[in-house]
Formats: sequence, structure tokens, C-alpha cells
Amino acid sequence: MNLEANKNEDALKLLVSDLKAKLATIYKGGGTKKIEKHHAKGKLTARERIEYLLDKGKPQIEIGAFAGYEMYAEHGGCPSGGVVVVMGYLKERLVIVVANDATVKAGAWFPITGKKNLRAQEIAMENHIPIIYLVDSAGVYLPMQDEIFPDKEHFGRIFRNNAVLSSKGIPQIAAIMGSCVAGGAYLPIMSDEALIVDKTGSIFLAGSYLVKAAIGEDVDNETLGGATTHCEISGVTDYKSKDDQDCLDSIKNIVDKMGDPHQAGYNRIKPQAPKKDPKEIYGLMPSDGTKTYKTQEIIDRLVDNSEFEEYKAGYGQTIITGYARIDGWAVGIVANNRQVVKSKKGEMQFGGVIYSDSADKASRFIANCNQKKIPLVFLQDVTGFMVGKRSEHGGIIKDGAKMVNTMSNSVVPKFTVIMGNSYGAGNYAMCGKAYDPRLIVAWPNSRLAVMGGSQAAKVLLQIEKGRLKAEGKEITPEVEKELLDKIEQSYEKQTKPEYAAARLWTDAIIDPLETRKWISMGIEAANQAPQERAYNPGVIQA
Repeated sequence: MNLEANKNEDALKLLVSDLKAKLATIYKGGGTKKIEKHHAKGKLTARERIEYLLDKGKPQIEIGAFAGYEMYAEHGGCPSGGVVVVMGYLKERLVIVVANDATVKAGAWFPITGKKNLRAQEIAMENHIPIIYLVDSAGVYLPMQDEIFPDKEHFGRIFRNNAVLSSKGIPQIAAIMGSCVAGGAYLPIMSDEALIVDKTGSIFLAGSYLVKAAIGEDVDNETLGGATTHCEISGVTDYKSKDDQDCLDSIKNIVDKMGDPHQAGYNRIKPQAPKKDPKEIYGLMPSDGTKTYKTQEIIDRLVDNSEFEEYKAGYGQTIITGYARIDGWAVGIVANNRQVVKSKKGEMQFGGVIYSDSADKASRFIANCNQKKIPLVFLQDVTGFMVGKRSEHGGIIKDGAKMVNTMSNSVVPKFTVIMGNSYGAGNYAMCGKAYDPRLIVAWPNSRLAVMGGSQAAKVLLQIEKGRLKAEGKEITPEVEKELLDKIEQSYEKQTKPEYAAARLWTDAIIDPLETRKWISMGIEAANQAPQERAYNPGVIQA
């Protein structure tokens, strides 16, 4: 390994180590004292409940662990958005579990909590996989109710999704393992089956204090909405459990009796490990996102047996397209080539930039994958589309639009990995979050923004200088440097993967070595959702 590779390896391993340290803190939820209080009530934490429920020794992935990261500081923070979402196996069947973390503000719903719950339901809906809710929540976080209550993508959308999931025949099971109040009470009761834990679980539209204030009635919470009330009097819930473990065992028994799902029929054979060591990715990825590298070398360490059948290898070389297998699953890969290449017209093309010919090639390849029912994997390290007179005269807007069109209308499942840069319209064309990837993840070295930091900072500096000049203020070189430094620091923070993951622009930040697992489990989930429509890319200009 050369000196540059050693530097790259050290830098990326340091980022992975930092990622794991941040996750270890996030996993503690509201902190040790809150966990101890939770245990004192005879309750498991959200993560302990999921660990007990899911099959031991089987792979699992967590969606949105960084949700809420460094957000809501004025409210005490909201680690992991106050809810844990995991895709894993239960009785050998793929499921998604949503568990309120009552150690974080008693499981109250912040705006990001609602967004994360909707993402979990979206994954269940797209892939036709059962969803299990482990409910333990004080309801909407009232100081921020205006940001979670009334809009289309707010709290109420969750109950709408309950109804839609039910209409699609996607199983929903809810366990009331703590508080379940007000509007939140509809979630478990709109599920197929509802369980409740005796003495610790309760469900009602209004608690005893509010009932007293509203109608003057004196009643305790257990009588109002405890397990005995709802299992023996109201009939609201279906199963009464003696404790958390008993409740989770009942869920296991219910799932164990489910029939087999329909299959979409994506091609899979016996998995093979890559011939080239995936750990070498650490040394191959430059620590400086502006440097070039051989994207093909990364692909060789992600695909089975390091075998890749490249499509149109000599044409549109700033995008690499081709067929491979990941953990046995057939995939079509669309990757930004970070090498500087020379086109057949003698033109030097910059790595990571999308040119007309590469957009055209990617469009045709995406269409081919749809024809052959092959899932698509986008490996992003893109700085945007090429600009300038030659590109505009060559129809870059038309070719870029064609690529966005074919990708947007794909009916095969799409998966996106942000390996490095993800800037501007390049993020869109390479299947960013707005284009419905089944899963989208980022490596710790990634950057996501409308443009690169140095370019953006210079533009923002000119805007700020104009504003100050309009106010009659003098811009000395010292003031200009101070402004630039401040802008660069702010913009740099906003481009980091933690910033994106906190807002659920990505589903997770992952160690590059986990990439194969995420794609494989994603395709397995997608394979349970039969294709609902034929591929029709609409109007595309040739």
C-alpha cells in the first residue's frame, strides 16, 4: 500500500470510529438515569424490546439512527428522534419495527419523530413488509405542536397510512407497552391487532387530569384505559400481556402464523464474497473529496466475486454502468466515475461530472434494467452536470432531463449510496432522496449540498458583501476574510453527513463495509412487493 493509500485509510477509519462513538451515545437515548427509571417500572427500553423481539444472529439495519442529531437543543435534544426503527427478521420473516423511546421526553413526538415514523411506514408500504409498532409515548410534544400537528406530512398522515397499509393487505401489529394518548391512540387501534401490557400499558383519548378538567369526572388512568378495561370491557385491544416479554412473545407467535408473501421475482443465486478485499476501500477513497480515484476499484470490492459486466464501457465514461451481483442479487449499477477521461472526440472530461454522453448512456442502461426487472444501485460521487457553451450547445439540459426522466419512472427498486460528493442536480439525476430510493445511505466521508463548499462560500460572500455595502459599511480585507471563514464554517457543517442524516435526507450513515448488507436486505424487502405497474418513461427526447 502506498503512502497516499495509507493516509486515505487512516482518515476514513477515523471517520468510521467517530461514527461508532456518536452512535454509542445516541443508543443511550435519554441517558443512564432515564433508562434506570424505565427499568424500575419493570419495562424494557425501546432497543431492548427490539433486541428481544427480532431473531438472534440474523442481520438487521437501523433506519434514521441520526434523526434529530444536534437538533432541538433548546428543548433538551431528541436522540434518534425519540423513536427506534429497525428492519430485521422475525420468525425468519422480514419486518420493520417502530419503537417509541420513552427515555426521551417520555416518548413525545417532535417534528422529526413524525417524519421518521412516516419513513418507516413508507418502507413498509413500498416493500409490502409487516410493520410492528411498540407504543410507549406521551403524544405530541406540545411546545412544538404547530410543527407536527396539521400539515400533510405531519402527525395525522400516520393514521392515513395505517388505513392505506391495511387496504394493501400489509400486516400491522401494535403493542401498547406504556402511554398511548390522544390522537396517538388511533395508531394501535387502526392496526390489524393490538396488544396491551397489564399495569404499564394504557390507552385513552384523554387522561384522568384532562377528563377531570373537561367534564369533572374523577377516574384513575388504569380504570380509564388500562389493560383490563380495554381487553374485558371496551374490547379496544385484543391481547392482555403480563409484562413486556410476554407481550413480545405473543407478537412472535402471531407473526409465526403468517402466510408467505408474494414475490416480485428478482434474480438471486448463491452469494459470493468479493474477490478483492472490501477493507481496501478505506485506502482507495481519497480523504480529499476533490481528488480523483478509480471508481471501478470500489465496485470490485462491493460486488460478488468482483465480477462486473460493463455496459457501453467506451462511451460516456464519466458514468460507469453495468451488471453485477451483490450478495447473490442481480443488480444494475450506475456509478459516477471519478477519473479524468478522454472522450472519443478528444475532449478531456472531469471525473464526477455528468456530461451529455454519460447522461445518455445512463438513461439507456436504466431503461434496460427496467425491461429486465433488475434492481438499480446508484453509487454517488457527483459534483453536478457540465456547464459552459459547448455543453449547452450539445444539449446537456435535454440529456440530463432524459436521465432524470428514466430514473424517476423506474419501476424496479432503486438504492442509493453516497460514497463521496453529492452536489446539485447531480444528486437528483443519481437518485437522491427526492426520487424514491427504497433505501439511501451515506459513507462517513460524504458531502451533500447544492454545490461544493468553496464555490458556495464565494457566492455567499459576494451576497453578504453586497448587503453590507448597501448599509454603508466598509469591507476591508480583514473583514472579508472574517466573513469568508464564518461562511465556510457554517456551510461546511451543513454539508456533513450527520447534518443530512439528522433531517432524514439519508436513512443512515454507514461504514462502507456494511454497504453490501444494506443493499441485500433492501432488495430482499423489495422482492416482497410485486411490481404494480409497467415501465413507461413518458415523453423522452431522443
